[in-house]
Amino acid sequence: MNRRDFSKTVAGATLSGAALALESLAAPSTSAVDEGAAPPAFKFSVMLWTVFQKLPFEHRLEKVREAGYHAVELVGEYAKWSEEDFRQANRKRRELGITIDTTAGLKPRLADPRAREAFLADVRNELMIMEKIECPALIILSGNVIPDLSPQAQHESCVEGLKRAAELVEGKGVTLLLENIDLEENPQYYLWSVAESFKIIEEVNHPQVKFLYDFYHAQISGGNLIAHLQKHVDKVGLVHIADVPGRHEPGTGEINYVNIYRKLAELKYSPYVTMEFFPTGDPVKALAAAREEALRAAQA
Repeated sequence: MNRRDFSKTVAGATLSGAALALESLAAPSTSAVDEGAAPPAFKFSVMLWTVFQKLPFEHRLEKVREAGYHAVELVGEYAKWSEEDFRQANRKRRELGITIDTTAGLKPRLADPRAREAFLADVRNELMIMEKIECPALIILSGNVIPDLSPQAQHESCVEGLKRAAELVEGKGVTLLLENIDLEENPQYYLWSVAESFKIIEEVNHPQVKFLYDFYHAQISGGNLIAHLQKHVDKVGLVHIADVPGRHEPGTGEINYVNIYRKLAELKYSPYVTMEFFPTGDPVKALAAAREEALRAAQA
């Protein structure tokens, strides 16, 4: 599944309930960063849509584990799974010690108040699938601009929709993650602004509703990455990592990820740091190198 297509049109599979997140483990002792080092400052994950796309799901998990990760994030890969497919996927990830920490399987329509009940039905259904795969976080997208509604009406729809969705996950150990998408990726997308995203989270004011701070989208949408992070870290439930331009690994573009990792560590950020990039070379080596760079920067 393509993330660009997902941000514009993806229809979600169904879900509900959800288990608490499993702590990400340290990478294998073969990593030079790990030998004699302090415990990792971050929990790491891989957004699976960007890597190993032609392999069967279980083999993709093996490759992620080979790169030193113990968590993955999904974009509705399970939409057509049978019950046996779920059993096999769970068996394999448990064998490898891998958690599915986040998923993004919903149709993006939060900004449309007329789609509210359909949105909430999608959340209920998605939560059922999340329970099956023991996934504790769900990404939510605003969807495209509604031409006949004012920006304020769409903003208010995002706030009210998240409040209603928060009622569905109250006390269930599930976090809802609002994500902005830059206008280069989708010129029709409503919620492109990082500042507005944080304002929505502030207005929702619920501990289980957070912002997915994707530094790739945020850089294209205006930058000022560290200032936003420092001001709003308490509202951040997940960060995604990719460089600009090209959505490749850190170090290939203009974002200074070393400084970002240092700031995350300084602010004692504790949710997942997730790699969501297209590797320019061998994916296993690129993922391992990105993880080790983050650890070095955080422990410096």
